[in-house]
Amino acid sequence: MSDTVVVGMSGGVDSSVTALLLKQQGYRVIGLFMKNWEEGEECPATHDFADVVRVCEEIDIPYYSVNFVKEYRENVFSHFLEDLKAGHTPNPDILCNREIKFKVFFQKALDLGASYLATGHYSRIQDQQLFKATDSKKDQSYFLYTLRKSILNQVLFPLGELEKSQVREIARTHGLATSEKKDSTGICFIGKRDFRSFLNGYIAYEPGNFENTKGQVIGKHRGVAFYTIGQRKGIEIGGPGNAWFVVGKDIPRNVVIIEQGADHPSLFAQDLTATDISWVNESPPSFPYPCKAKVRYRQADQSCTITHEEAGRFHVHFDRPQRAITPRQSIVFYQGDLCLGGAIIENAR
Repeated sequence: MSDTVVVGMSGGVDSSVTALLLKQQGYRVIGLFMKNWEEGEECPATHDFADVVRVCEEIDIPYYSVNFVKEYRENVFSHFLEDLKAGHTPNPDILCNREIKFKVFFQKALDLGASYLATGHYSRIQDQQLFKATDSKKDQSYFLYTLRKSILNQVLFPLGELEKSQVREIARTHGLATSEKKDSTGICFIGKRDFRSFLNGYIAYEPGNFENTKGQVIGKHRGVAFYTIGQRKGIEIGGPGNAWFVVGKDIPRNVVIIEQGADHPSLFAQDLTATDISWVNESPPSFPYPCKAKVRYRQADQSCTITHEEAGRFHVHFDRPQRAITPRQSIVFYQGDLCLGGAIIENAR
């Protein structure tokens, strides 16, 4: 092969092995590191790019760095802050994939003369359709549902058929500098820092009351955006009985609603309304449409039916009540391993 592939390289083992495998397959591979966030001297991006350089030199491919700090701040971080200020729980990783990795970064790859953009995501592409990865524990199709069929013929996910353990072994066998590097977790621009301390630099949160579903004041919270539906840790309320969980928010009154017990009825809902729906195939199905869905990344697929509503809203009815459905998180739809698309949760009922 002589096609050029730009590999989005993060400095981790997954993107390192992605670049190695594609070179072994005969592609002309270019490593491209994307900087999305400005930090001080101890910026993780500095160390990550150093790892990219080492790996690219080990497998003998050219490498470059591109700066998308402005685009990331305007198209991802600003929306993240807006949702938090409104008391919601956003998911910046999904927005980053849509607005940065598979938009401006994708265009940069094409500008460099590439036929394809490849990343270390665990997902599969077949016949311009998006499928779950072979490794169910690492599958990332949930975060990729905004990809459209029109670009999938120019995107490669070489790790989609591999188990994570196999990826590590490939890296060790070829002596890659990132073979033992730990996977990054959490929100990329926060890293290992305390979530509350980081956000206090951008948003002034107003303390308010914890109330139960009867309206009784149980304690004080530090700001509604610090809490999400289903949360247990960080509530800091002791006393007799079961642990307390966040079951809702009354944002106009600056109240976080809590109840005791992981299975409290207030944590469950069987219906939700979703907006901003995105179909991978670009053409919506006929409604009502039975399928599977998940309302958070690690959840098992759940049976449901989608029906269309007015003004771009969709109603989803689950066969069974679902725990901790959270506004501004994503619901992603599946038929077996096929990822159909997804939407933003507006409310549960």
